[in-house]
Amino acid sequence: MARLLLIVSATEPARYTYLKHVFGSETADVILDRRVGERRQLVKRVVAERRRGDRRQRDLAKDLQTFGWALVRR
Repeated sequence: MARLLLIVSATEPARYTYLKHVFGSETADVILDRRVGERRQLVKRVVAERRRGDRRQRDLAKDLQTFGWALVRR
C-alpha cells in the first residue's frame, strides 16, 4: 500500500486520469473524491453527543476547490 493518497476533485476527471498515470503505482494511490456532503443530519437536540468527533485530519475541501486535488499522508 502506498504511503501517500492523492485525492482528485470529482469535477476533474481528466486530471484524475493524468495523475493516475503519472503517480498511480507504489508512489501514491490516486482516487476520485466521492464525498457529496455531510451525511449526518441534525434531527433533534440530544443531551449528550455520543458520536466521536470527525475523523478527518484536515479539511480537504479548500484544496480540492482551489487546486483540483489534495495530497495526504497515510
